Amino acid sequence: MLLILGRERTGAVAKIRAFYRRVRACSGFAECPYNTMMISRFFFPEPLPASGHVRLPDALAHHATRVLRMGAGDPMVLFDGRGGEVAARLHGGGREWFAAVEAYDPVDRESPLELVLVQALASGDKMDWIVQKAVELGVAGVIPVETRRTVLRLSGERAVKRVAHWQQVMVSACEQSGRNRVPELAPIVSLAQYLATHRDTDKLMFVPTAERSMRVLGPPGGPRHLLIGPEGGWADDELAACRAANCVLATLGPRVLRTETAGLAALAAAQVLWGDV
Repeated sequence: MLLILGRERTGAVAKIRAFYRRVRACSGFAECPYNTMMISRFFFPEPLPASGHVRLPDALAHHATRVLRMGAGDPMVLFDGRGGEVAARLHGGGREWFAAVEAYDPVDRESPLELVLVQALASGDKMDWIVQKAVELGVAGVIPVETRRTVLRLSGERAVKRVAHWQQVMVSACEQSGRNRVPELAPIVSLAQYLATHRDTDKLMFVPTAERSMRVLGPPGGPRHLLIGPEGGWADDELAACRAANCVLATLGPRVLRTETAGLAALAAAQVLWGDV
């Protein structure tokens, strides 16, 4: 038994050493296949050039140098949300930091599905969690809606600030997950407003009592919206309005899921059934 464990440990150490030998053998970090997991990625808020130097915004520079403790010469990856990414190196010091762009990579990690999460507002920090994980699962957009039983009520300046916060959550999720296009985030609207402007959109409304599962539905031919209710569930008049607006009712199984779970389960199921998972 001890001999077997010793051999397993020796084999694991050998694999780790081989990994680092392959990393060191790369002639440039831009061409190294292991960099996606090793090099920090940053969203750049302006169009990036294919070469040359760009001055880093103060917030980006602070995060790179103060939070991540990066220094001059360290590799980094930048993307501007238009698709693709650039390999670069950090230069500068003090109050001014620059990125020296070395190579452009047109890599696209977007899902083949155009899934939009229509999420009823959730209380506390649940919306942050929902937005973050939806981006990681490949969502194309998020539309926050206010419903009859919504616990969280936002309007005016508070609504604007909260949407801006969720936008930053999206950006951070793209940096972490390797996505080079930031999903669209709509302003908060009422369910009635949403239905009025998306009557002809392919829409799935998830209700525990629905009879059809996603498995029996065909793949989307274009954008598909996934409607998720609030903590208290859909009101009867909202169900009727959604049926009148051509929503297809679907279930996520016999168990009742929380609002912060349902949308992510629907996205994951869609990616498995019709997407790239």
